[in-house]
Amino acid sequence: AIFVAFLCNMIQPMKKLSNVHAINQRALAASERIYNILDEEPSIKQIARPIELRSFNKGIHFKDLWFRYSESDGYVLHGINLEVSKSETVAFVGHSGVGKTTLVSLIPRFYDPQEGVILLDDYDIKNVSLKSLRSLISIVSQDIVLFNTTVRDNIAYGRDKATQEDIIEAAKKANAYEFITNLPKGFDTMVGDRGFRLSGGEKQRIAIARAFLKKAPILILDEATSNLDTVSEQLIQKALYALMEGKTTFVIAHRLSTVQRADRIVVLDKGNIVETGKHEHLLASDTLYKKLYDLQFNV
Repeated sequence: AIFVAFLCNMIQPMKKLSNVHAINQRALAASERIYNILDEEPSIKQIARPIELRSFNKGIHFKDLWFRYSESDGYVLHGINLEVSKSETVAFVGHSGVGKTTLVSLIPRFYDPQEGVILLDDYDIKNVSLKSLRSLISIVSQDIVLFNTTVRDNIAYGRDKATQEDIIEAAKKANAYEFITNLPKGFDTMVGDRGFRLSGGEKQRIAIARAFLKKAPILILDEATSNLDTVSEQLIQKALYALMEGKTTFVIAHRLSTVQRADRIVVLDKGNIVETGKHEHLLASDTLYKKLYDLQFNV
């Protein structure tokens, strides 16, 4: 009887042992994909002794930029020349695919242009360390990246060693404090993978709070209010206007109502800058901007 009992106790461990090979095969396949990513050579490289920028004082200058994603593709941007002063808000508008997001993605060096340079305070950004360059930039985009951790940690990602008081202040400025405190565990609530436990508007406000906490002098808003209901959009617009104050801001939006406050509107068409000016100035004549505005508002 003891021997039979012993054999019965061995059945479950033997079953688990038989599954080890299958588990190992799955792990090998997954590890191969992981190491392929880790071994990937970055296309953006920095020079041996880059400049460490600690501040942003003058402005950003795009000089004769030409860009394409691959040699087999045509150019997305054609000879872009644009100067943006410190604390200026510039909005980019145009049809989908004209290069708006591509242009602002060149500022933090997500890509490098094939020709031309971007000067930040008269320094070519290719000579600036990636860490110091990106420390000067905050990005709030349509596709918010949230991690499977607490609300607090997702906001604190904007700045190392942020205190609880700093995080709460940033949440209040982003109009996020009220909904956060109503969550089951408040700031300690887990948001889930990519923030699936939060609504679109709540995720956007977490991202805005992160940007408030970082306090970077350059701000990129890429379709930050798209795909939201009216109430969420109003809350986020209010938070964004507060976030933009005193910052050099690049705004991309298909909804032209969100760009009317910009100091300057830049209209892109087929990779070229075709018009620049304030909202009222561009509406006063027969411009592409006026046609886009009339089409959107059924004028």
